[in-house]
Amino acid sequence: MTEQNQKQLGNTLWSIADQLRGAMDADDFRDYMLSFLFLRYLSDNYETAAKKELGKDYPDVDAEVGGYARKVPLAQWYAKNVDDIPAFEKQMRRKVHYVIQPAHLWNSIANLARTQDGELLNKLQAGFKYIENESFESTFAGLFSEIDLGSTKLGKKYEDRNAKLCAIIQKIAEGLADFSTDIDALGDAYEYLIGQFAAGSGKKAGEFYTPQQISDILSAIVTLDSQEPKTGTKKRLESVMDFACGSGSLLLNVRKKVNKAGGTIGKIYGQEKNITTYNLARMNMLLHGVKDTEFDIFHGDTLLNEWDMMREQNPAKKPSFDAIVANPPFSYRWEPTDALADDVRFKSHGLAPKSAADFAFLLHGFHFLKDEGVMAIILPHGVLFRGGAEERIRTKLLKDGHIDTVIGLPANLFYSTGIPVCILVLKKCKKPDDVLFINAAENFEKGKRQNQLKPEHIQKIIDTYQFRTEAARYSRRVEMAEIEKNDFNLNISRYISTATADEEIDLAANHAKLMDIEEEIKAATAKHNEFLKELGLPLLP
Repeated sequence: MTEQNQKQLGNTLWSIADQLRGAMDADDFRDYMLSFLFLRYLSDNYETAAKKELGKDYPDVDAEVGGYARKVPLAQWYAKNVDDIPAFEKQMRRKVHYVIQPAHLWNSIANLARTQDGELLNKLQAGFKYIENESFESTFAGLFSEIDLGSTKLGKKYEDRNAKLCAIIQKIAEGLADFSTDIDALGDAYEYLIGQFAAGSGKKAGEFYTPQQISDILSAIVTLDSQEPKTGTKKRLESVMDFACGSGSLLLNVRKKVNKAGGTIGKIYGQEKNITTYNLARMNMLLHGVKDTEFDIFHGDTLLNEWDMMREQNPAKKPSFDAIVANPPFSYRWEPTDALADDVRFKSHGLAPKSAADFAFLLHGFHFLKDEGVMAIILPHGVLFRGGAEERIRTKLLKDGHIDTVIGLPANLFYSTGIPVCILVLKKCKKPDDVLFINAAENFEKGKRQNQLKPEHIQKIIDTYQFRTEAARYSRRVEMAEIEKNDFNLNISRYISTATADEEIDLAANHAKLMDIEEEIKAATAKHNEFLKELGLPLLP
């Protein structure tokens, strides 16, 4: 699908959402819209695989009309081959890792919507439960928990809610009709809608959405560091982690860039505290073709380390990751307890202050980073210079040689805040004995609502990071001795001056130029007076 068609599909779906949500909040309607898009993806992917598996036995039915398959081929096959269903489903689990029975497929649901079936709501609810508990080998319990099909926001009575769902599904089916042959496009459409809903959600968007342009930078950094230094070839990243993964977009971007660069990722790990965005992340992974065995997203509090896998006490079994990316909530207020002071994640560096958990998130991720791994994390600028507990943590990280690069970004890039942010790149086994500072704060294009990093701005940051190049008023490699003299303050302005020197004035040349102008004025006045004299008018002085 071309970029133009992708944009057209995204615009079509957003237009449907805008038309149909009525009085419902954008955040609420998002969950319905994205869930139906997810069901469409799972169904299309499954039916395509079923057609390939069954070959000539796959029923030949009328083509889609107006976005609907009037008859569902798989339903016909099931009806005629009851004894063969168990073997077929076993084979489908092996090949596509899940099963959807015909009654729960998108085309079956869309047909119910087209005919205004009075039982659509109940049948849709049954379908969601089936997908959560039976479709996949590893259950996805609660995947649709935030979609309340009985909500009065859809209508006061069952009939009203049923009719509203019929209208929404019917419009989506019609809107997707022109794009039905391209399953991969639905993943892009899903991402587009997440971004659009984020833009309309104000500060709430910061909970689950990292702007694509910043995601591209973080993804490129860890992708570059998956490169073998001598040969330049790509190696396999066994694991990538985002401990504040939101909708999973950042993890998917890393996967996309690693694959595009010729590398591979073993498994994707994510953790998310918000139940709604946790479900979005799981859907997002599946919708982008990541098999259920290729990712593990956990719902729980990162700072409290509620994931049992991460609490492993045996050093030999402790999980560690090749790459860690994160965009945690900025300056999040937390309640560090005495028990956390002895937590292995914080014990050697100390606890972050109650007023800002930025370094607590950083230390959590850094603890689980492999010795040869790389971590790229987005944080507010305050972590670079604030005093107290944060100064002690920052100082130890610098003395131990773990902070590799500091990248300052422009203000107003996020939907959730207008403050400027930075990217810290950390490594456990850093080779250069300096810190690279990149001041990209002035390199952006001003937008109506958010500022934008254009491709050339992003590429400049990536190239500067990759080759550790220095450029006046943009980037500089700073030795640790200089940083120590500055009391381990990492404020970028201390190391890179953005001021432009005043232009030197050549007094002699300027004086000569003024004298020439004065002579020209005298000559012009004399000539003008000649004309005045001829006319008998008073002369100029």
